Amino acid sequence: MDLLQANRANAVTETTVAKWLKAAKSVAVLTGAGISAESGIPTFRGPGGVWKTYRAEELATPQGFARDSKLVWEWYDWRRSVIAEAQPNAGHLALAEIERRVPGFTLVTQNVDGLHDRAGSRNILRVHGDIWTVRCTVCDRERRDLRPRIESLPPFCSCGAMERPGVVWFGEGLPEDVWERAVVATKAADLFFVIGTSAVVHPAAGLVHLAKASGAKVVEINVDKTPVSATVDISWRASAAEALPALLVDRGL
Repeated sequence: MDLLQANRANAVTETTVAKWLKAAKSVAVLTGAGISAESGIPTFRGPGGVWKTYRAEELATPQGFARDSKLVWEWYDWRRSVIAEAQPNAGHLALAEIERRVPGFTLVTQNVDGLHDRAGSRNILRVHGDIWTVRCTVCDRERRDLRPRIESLPPFCSCGAMERPGVVWFGEGLPEDVWERAVVATKAADLFFVIGTSAVVHPAAGLVHLAKASGAKVVEINVDKTPVSATVDISWRASAAEALPALLVDRGL
C-alpha cells in the first residue's frame, strides 16, 4: 500500500470510528503498556526489560518478594522514580475527554502507573493494581504513598508488619470486585476499545472476545498487530496519542 492509499484508509478508519463513538451510549476501554510507553515509561518486560541483571518475571512474584523483599522494593522504588518523571500524553488526555462526553464510560487498565488519573480520567478499573498504593502483608491495610522515592526500604505498616507494593504479581489473581465490574462494563458496551496492549496477558485480554460476543463494535488501536487484530471490527495501526485525539475532531456526524 503506497502512502496515498494508506492516508485514505486511515481517513476512512477515523471517520468510521468517530461515527461509532458519537452514536455510542456506553463505551469501555482496555489499555495496556503501549499507551504509557508513549509517555516514555519502559514496559519493564521484553528484550530491554532488565534491571540490575534481573527480569520482571523474577521480581514481580510472591516468591521473589519472599526471597529478597528489599531487592524487590528497590526495583519498585526505581520504577516509581521513572514514572514520577513522566507526563500523560495526548492519548491519556483524549480518553479523559471522551469520558466527559460519553454518558456510560469505563476505563479498564492493565497499567499501574497512574497516568490515567493524572490525565483526568475518573471511572478507572485498575485490574493489575496501583504502584502508588502499598499494602500490609499481615493486616491487608492499604494506603497511598505518592513519594517518588521511599526513604527506608522495605516500608512497614503501623501494625509493625512489612508492606508490599499494591500491584498484582505473576501468579496472583486479579482483585475480584474490580474484575467483576470490568466484565459488567464490557458486556454493556456499545463500543469497546483495546489500546496499546499485546493482548496476550490473561484474563484481561479475554475482555476483547467478551465485548465482541456481547455485540459491541470492537476497535483496536496499536502500532503493531496482535493476536486479536484479525477478530476485531477495526484494527487501527496507529499510536494512542495519534488516533484518540483525531476522534474528538468535530466532523458534523
